[in-house]
Amino acid sequence: MATKRESLFSPGTWAEDGRVAAVLRKETVGGALLLVGTVIALIWANSASSDSYFQLLDAEIGPAVLHLNLTVEAWAGDGLLAIFFFVAGLELKREFVAGDLRDPQRAVVPVAAAVGGMIVPAIVYFAIAGSTAPKGWAIPTATDIAFALAVLAVISTHLPTALRTFLLTLAVVDDLLAITVIAIFYTEDLHLQWLLLAMVPLGLFTFLVQRRISWWWLLLPLAFATWALVHASGVHPTVAGVLLGFAVPVRARKVKGKDDDRPGMAERFEHHWRPISAGVAVPLFALLSAGVVIGGWSGLQSALTDPIAIGVIAGLVVGKPIGILISTFLTSKITRRPLQKGLTWPDLTGVALLGGIGFTVSLLIGELAFGGNSAADDHVKIAVLAGSVAAAVLAAILLRARNRRYRAMWEEENIDQDHDGIPDIYEQGT
Repeated sequence: MATKRESLFSPGTWAEDGRVAAVLRKETVGGALLLVGTVIALIWANSASSDSYFQLLDAEIGPAVLHLNLTVEAWAGDGLLAIFFFVAGLELKREFVAGDLRDPQRAVVPVAAAVGGMIVPAIVYFAIAGSTAPKGWAIPTATDIAFALAVLAVISTHLPTALRTFLLTLAVVDDLLAITVIAIFYTEDLHLQWLLLAMVPLGLFTFLVQRRISWWWLLLPLAFATWALVHASGVHPTVAGVLLGFAVPVRARKVKGKDDDRPGMAERFEHHWRPISAGVAVPLFALLSAGVVIGGWSGLQSALTDPIAIGVIAGLVVGKPIGILISTFLTSKITRRPLQKGLTWPDLTGVALLGGIGFTVSLLIGELAFGGNSAADDHVKIAVLAGSVAAAVLAAILLRARNRRYRAMWEEENIDQDHDGIPDIYEQGT
């Protein structure tokens, strides 16, 4: 007897859906703080006290050893975002070991969507600004987890659970691809001796966590040593954050042949570090990176007519959703698996538009690509802000309409969401 072919975006496990809901609740607060940090940075940079803002960014802090005498702005991009990518590394490993990505049939869709969502924006950017500034091709390829999930969490009261899971997984895989691009394409001077030396504290960190030793006074110095040595090697130090996250075991240790009921170390680390990442590190990064002098209407017009800015905006608002949709469509055709019953392509289009919110990592890549060119760097910041806001607004308009449709269906049929056998399509959101 033939087995029933599983559909795309079929519901995940109950535990996985609950975990996604918890993440969404935390990211709503993190997204709001990120927005506050961005607004403060823009107001400060365009106020009468703008000199104090840029003096703060240029202030050097830290010892000269291992080139750690960095500016405050550099500490924000190199240090604070290492925490962000550590949490992303934990999340990605959990997805592949214990989440829905452990099933290749489930993994193929968000992974393919993330790859398509990176290739098409890069092509769009090259078509517009490739001859002017090819180094910026990767700026519109990343999705900001905090902003995208925050927008979805605010809107999603009745949207299908499968879409929320898909966006979270897409964003995490997207970040892995982004950090790979940073490591390969934005490493100019590689000092191999420091990179090899970084393997020593990383190896000790891995050995300890694999033995479930979580003494902070031992792990934190090893993590910092790994970060500092990777920084000295010329590889962007956020890569160290991902490597440290990958080192942490996901599954709980077996006790006398039985599984331990307690959460695994990766889950416990994520529980402690996600609030620090979403509530402190990323908002501070926004405060110290998003400040740009707009220069009134003429300055804004000048920035938005720059091919670099046009390429970034088009890549985020047009290239990103097209790449996600094309990849998903091709995956559906190749695997011969339809969308989950009740889902439509407009649902997926709304989530694909959310993928165009590329704030945090896009700003980081922009600094790596054009940090030495103040005019180009400012135009990139304005473009990333404009493109991310446009993508968020378009996604919100479409998803609110879809949410109203699902809410009407739920109310019409008067389904009790706690009843066994309720379709996931009507499940209340977070």
